[in-house]
Amino acid sequence: MKDWEEQNSDGIDRWEENAGFWDEYMGEAGNVFHRDIIRPDTERLLEVERGDWVLDIACGNGNFSRRLASLGARVVAFDASATMIERVRKRTAGDQYSVQYRVLDAADADGLLRLGERSFDRAVANMALMDIGAVEPLLTSLARLLRPSGTFVFSVAHPCFQPPGSRKVCEEEDAGGEVVKRKAIQIFRYIRPESHLGLAVCGQPTESRYFHRPLALLLENCFSRGFMMDGIAEPVFCTENEDAGSAWTEIPPALIVRMILR
Repeated sequence: MKDWEEQNSDGIDRWEENAGFWDEYMGEAGNVFHRDIIRPDTERLLEVERGDWVLDIACGNGNFSRRLASLGARVVAFDASATMIERVRKRTAGDQYSVQYRVLDAADADGLLRLGERSFDRAVANMALMDIGAVEPLLTSLARLLRPSGTFVFSVAHPCFQPPGSRKVCEEEDAGGEVVKRKAIQIFRYIRPESHLGLAVCGQPTESRYFHRPLALLLENCFSRGFMMDGIAEPVFCTENEDAGSAWTEIPPALIVRMILR
């Protein structure tokens, strides 16, 4: 993990290269993974109330930021990709929702604190922490940006079921004269923190940089900065989905956690 800070910059460069592709891929509604897996439980755990100040971390093309604004929240959203934020501003020119978009690296503690200490009621990071190598400055800053008892909800690719080198496999079995097909997830390693490259979506211009953390490390990074966990979700697809594969109807592809600042 000693070189993760340097690799964090590589991750941002790769995200910058993929920005245009991802903006078009996600659009206004988000993809099926966002709509069916991430958004429902994130909204439930975040419990946004009208007038809340919400920080949207690594906001991507801002579709969730605008969803929060439609619920009455006042939203500050940032992403490390200047290209993405430029596209967001063009996409939302004349938008009815007032979201403040910033270009900001989530590992830039000084930049984060300039957003205003004790300014936010809630913070959210959708499928972002596994993209950030230097996550410690973000969590330390969040403990100062949030108001007392403020909440932080984050989602990540489930570290137990999507570690580096995991595979989707399909097996056939003769079960009493009937051929049964089963899809499953095969993993080979889990406990060691590891940086690796991978494709989130086929066709994106370059591989993404990911930072795998086992659950103990992921959660301890929050606990040691004054957060306590009081909500968790492991969503699965309700029915077999062509994009997700039937393994994700029984095995959760994502982990969603709510932390409260003590």
